[in-house]
Amino acid sequence: MISLDLAGGREAGRAFVEAVRLASLSVSLGDVKTLVMHPASTSHHQLDAAALETAGIGAGTVRLSVGIEHVEDLWADLEQALTKAG
Repeated sequence: MISLDLAGGREAGRAFVEAVRLASLSVSLGDVKTLVMHPASTSHHQLDAAALETAGIGAGTVRLSVGIEHVEDLWADLEQALTKAG
């Protein structure tokens, strides 16, 4: 499990999860394949900025559950998604 807090906030988080190709968007992070979620726009979308902060979640927080895909493929996918997220 990896958690990233992208500097661009909600827009960067959404852009990242929309840009990954190998990871599937999910609200449950238990599988053998790589899964990704942006809590501020999925599981915690009803919270305002203060409530997100209290929960320890940034507006740009992205959570990855890394699966069994080839590591070089994952690195390439994450790199291109981070580039698109700005």
